[in-house]
Amino acid sequence: MKIKFLMLFTFLVSMIGYGQNVNITGLVTEASSGQPLPGVNVLLKNTTRGTITDFDGNFTLNDVPVNSVIVVSYLGFVTQEVTIINNDALTIALQEDAESLNEVVVIGYGTQTKKEITGAVSIVSNETIEKLKPTRIEQALQGQVAGVNITSTSGAPGAGLTINIRGVSTNGDSRPLILVDGNVIEDLSVINPNDIETINVLKDATAGIYGVRAANGVILITTKTGRKNMPLTIEINSYGGVQQTTREIPVLNSTEYALLLNEASAANGETLPFPNVSGLGQGTDWQNQIFQDAPIFSNAINLKGGTEKATYAFGTSFFTQDGIVGGNSSNFSRLSQSANYSRDFTDNLKFNAGVIWNHTNRRRLNEGGIGSVLFNALNMAPTIGVTDANGAFTLAEGLGNEVINPLAQIANTYDRGQVDRISGNAGLGYTFLNNFTAQVNYQFNYAQEKIDIFRPEAFYGSGKVFNVDEGRSEVFDGINVYKDYTFDAFLKYENTFNDDHNLSVLLGTSVFQTQGISRGFRGFNIPGNYVGNANIDQAESVENINIERGYDARFLDRLLSYFTRVQYDYKGKYLLSAVIRRDGSSKFGPENRFGIFPSVSGGWIASEESFLEDNKFLDFLKVRGSYGILGNDRIPSNQFVSVLDAEGTYVFNDTRVFGIAPSALANPGIKWETQITYNFGLDARFLNNKVDLTVDYFNRRTEDLLVAPPTSGILGPNAPGALPPTINAGIVENSGLELAIGYSENLSDDFSFSIRYNVTTIQNEVISVSAEEGFVEGGAFGIGQDPPSRMEAGQPIGYFRGFQTAGIFQNQAQVNSLPTINDNVQPGDLIFVDVNGDGIIDDEDRTNIGDALPDATMGLNLSFDYKNWDFAAYAFASIGNDIVRNYERNQPLTNRSVAFLDRWTGEGTSNTTPRVTTGANSNGLFSDFFVEDGSFVRLQNVQLGYSLSEDAVENMGISQLRLYLSASNLFTLTEYTGYDPTTTSGDPIGGGIDYGFYPNPRTFLLGINLKF
Repeated sequence: MKIKFLMLFTFLVSMIGYGQNVNITGLVTEASSGQPLPGVNVLLKNTTRGTITDFDGNFTLNDVPVNSVIVVSYLGFVTQEVTIINNDALTIALQEDAESLNEVVVIGYGTQTKKEITGAVSIVSNETIEKLKPTRIEQALQGQVAGVNITSTSGAPGAGLTINIRGVSTNGDSRPLILVDGNVIEDLSVINPNDIETINVLKDATAGIYGVRAANGVILITTKTGRKNMPLTIEINSYGGVQQTTREIPVLNSTEYALLLNEASAANGETLPFPNVSGLGQGTDWQNQIFQDAPIFSNAINLKGGTEKATYAFGTSFFTQDGIVGGNSSNFSRLSQSANYSRDFTDNLKFNAGVIWNHTNRRRLNEGGIGSVLFNALNMAPTIGVTDANGAFTLAEGLGNEVINPLAQIANTYDRGQVDRISGNAGLGYTFLNNFTAQVNYQFNYAQEKIDIFRPEAFYGSGKVFNVDEGRSEVFDGINVYKDYTFDAFLKYENTFNDDHNLSVLLGTSVFQTQGISRGFRGFNIPGNYVGNANIDQAESVENINIERGYDARFLDRLLSYFTRVQYDYKGKYLLSAVIRRDGSSKFGPENRFGIFPSVSGGWIASEESFLEDNKFLDFLKVRGSYGILGNDRIPSNQFVSVLDAEGTYVFNDTRVFGIAPSALANPGIKWETQITYNFGLDARFLNNKVDLTVDYFNRRTEDLLVAPPTSGILGPNAPGALPPTINAGIVENSGLELAIGYSENLSDDFSFSIRYNVTTIQNEVISVSAEEGFVEGGAFGIGQDPPSRMEAGQPIGYFRGFQTAGIFQNQAQVNSLPTINDNVQPGDLIFVDVNGDGIIDDEDRTNIGDALPDATMGLNLSFDYKNWDFAAYAFASIGNDIVRNYERNQPLTNRSVAFLDRWTGEGTSNTTPRVTTGANSNGLFSDFFVEDGSFVRLQNVQLGYSLSEDAVENMGISQLRLYLSASNLFTLTEYTGYDPTTTSGDPIGGGIDYGFYPNPRTFLLGINLKF
């Protein structure tokens, strides 16, 4: 009886507890700053009852059962569940969730959650960008996104970077489409990285929604903005630091140089140039003379906030960077301002607008190739001092016409570029009949580039009077104006049927126009040969640089597109998306102007099937695939007609007259270059979402390549400025595998870490080339030699074609027994392989001796947080790419690499480095002697930060204060002997040739992040 009574009493007490309802109040804050969060959803679990927090983060929810659970959720923060025990006031601190922020992905004319995406899309969060502190946005992609490879054309301040997504699929313009808040941006140097919220990369056929410009992939950049009901937030990000070269190329000192030159002269029967080498010592280290530590600074401030109906953001920044070569003579500075605003005029009518303005200044030096500052520093004789007894720069006598004193070159270089650019966008959306939305967007870009160059008359040695017209100082004054606009209009229908069928239909049109105009004048004989007088008005004579024709160089291109997209899913598990786009381009003739480009993608979220519901290991699994055809029209304007914009020379009455002539030969039949691409992938998460995995296999076949083939020197275009015709002439195929895996863990309240790794393998092959010769050439090596790179069937695009070597001739008997390229070959020279076995060494024996494309690229990212400390490190690797060493001037008196200390000096002394001689020899012909393995592993960035505690910053009246130390390009592991294995011209045919590129600097930064 007692037991029954006790059970009954307990049951009644429980019923009373569960039946009791209370009114609750609470405050929701941001955990990192303690600031209140307005607009947070507070929902009674498993019901539709709820509320949102007010402007001060407060909420009230009445009649809530005791022991029930409320769910507190807000975009960008980890959702919390709180059990109601009584009516005590609640304080709930939400943690930021970077992964949650990434769940909403911009995909083109709309958004999807990451769960719903059926294509190959990668995301770089604002958190990653802040930790990397890139000086350019492209640096935030290298090693972070599988399948994206970034190479630099130069490490000089403001120099461009080349982005390739999933390999090189065309021999023309292979850049991806880049959109910043909907604006087409060609040059990312104009964007302040501090303004970036997220970067989304579309890599497969789903990019086709953007049409013709998306053939090489799409990079979507979203800038920071405020949130509704958000109080004004001020962020200050500032850093300063120093840059330095990562290495100097070991070359001979004065004593070694003199001994080597004596040996070379003796080998050719000449008098020794240095009969007494004692006392020469080390001589001048020319690289040490030109390299210097260079400062770098950035200051940025961002304001953002919002009201119940509107959001706003404003940012301004200033960035300046000197060069590690030339210092302030190689400076880049950028002043940027950006603003965006959105407003809900009504529940149905929404408006958004944004603008980015920037002003950049760049001082340039000759950064790469023959005649560049580094080329001269490497080839200058160490026996020559910097200045003579009178303090004047010394002359470079006997070193070849291309080699001059690099410090004199820097002092006499006046090359300035200034760009003012404004980009804007505005959009208006109207929702009607519950399920329909009409949207119009307008975007524009306007840029004005001003170029000022002064070339003084300067004497650097015999035959080296440097200016364009031999003995006259010269000034160049040019201005380029570029402007474009895009108008998009579309109608979207979205609905759900029977709670299971979700449908979205998009129908739209897009108009794009871009145009440019270039003007330029050249003036000669500047008074006093003085830079202060270097302007066109002061010149003795002036000419129009547009081939003296007296009119402006212009272009005007247009695109007209119609598109539709259907997206469907059943129960959120079976996903389908299909796109059809009709693009028309003014770059093609009337018969081939329009093309139709379809794509389709689908996905299956297997983890939501009943047979996986009780699985304890797998949290999420999605299988997806895509297939599509994309068009590409990235060729110069007016290739289907003849345009009179080359220089013609005519004779009338025995008098030579300069006029005009056709430039490119017309080809009315050119048509769209098309890419047929498919992708199969899966996304998975394991172990309570601690492990995430993405795997993709892709294939991209580019047909009807738009190329400019070699033409006959007799029958082809010969006028200055003339070009061969553009034709459809080839097929290139890229296929590969991408894998990205990450692991994150919170080991305690004080310690958490994450590690991520990605790898991409790519196989590139040219299937066919329809040019008359069967190949297309590119690049340059030495002086007067054939182009070293080719596009040819059966080979990777841009492979290196040259002689294969088999060591060094050790004696005369060996020379007599093997075929040689000419009668000058002697013991100590390179052995060229008779590839075709015909007993003759000639052009037919040139073969594939390497290529610039990596077999695989990898990224490794590590981060951890311990209490108030945070640490992050990022590494990138490129495996299997080759580099041509082409920064050595093969002249008797130029300096050489220390590799020649191990040269051949007699039988058995060396089988790798040939003899030295001042006489004619074949060792300078392009061969694998000049091709090196360019594989590398680079520690791209290491950063250590410390954030003051909440109590400390609260007493200071701020919400966040973080200090950090950062090191970029800390070290590179490579066998390549040049400055930098990441530098290349970026050309599909001719890339991977090192002409003495300006290396990317190592950078050390001290910075502060401050938030109010």
